[in-house]
Amino acid sequence: MRVAVTGHQDLDEATAARVDAEIRAILARGGRDVVGVSCLAAGTDQIFARAVLARGGRLEVIVPAEGYAAALGSRARRGFEELRARASRVRSLAHPVPGPGAYLDAGLEMLARADHLIAVWDGRPARGRGGTAEIVEHARRLGRIVHVVWPDGARRTGG
Repeated sequence: MRVAVTGHQDLDEATAARVDAEIRAILARGGRDVVGVSCLAAGTDQIFARAVLARGGRLEVIVPAEGYAAALGSRARRGFEELRARASRVRSLAHPVPGPGAYLDAGLEMLARADHLIAVWDGRPARGRGGTAEIVEHARRLGRIVHVVWPDGARRTGG
């Protein structure tokens, strides 16, 4: 199973725990050979990456732009560096700075490398270009299998 991820970064603690459990259940259905593709953003991406590695899978990282790690908050940046060091493959896109265009291109690159998409998504429209809703739309157009994860009672901290 080759699976990419997209999803919200601003999950409250209880939601993050439930999301982690659902992601692990989806990955378990994928058999023994799991490859996860992620940008390692805060929240969903890092939860997913840890679940892939805990399962014994391989992690492929797409870095959207130069300076991407520096644009993350300090906690997310530490997680990014730790997980990138454990990746089997890292591909950096040629964008000079992080931003919506880089995030969209990174999402499309992930979809090109996967046949499944896990989307931790509240079902609302994207807040910006390259957001979760837009990546889900592209995945469906490409015929990828989309697993939407949004547990009952899930909450975002950013509104």
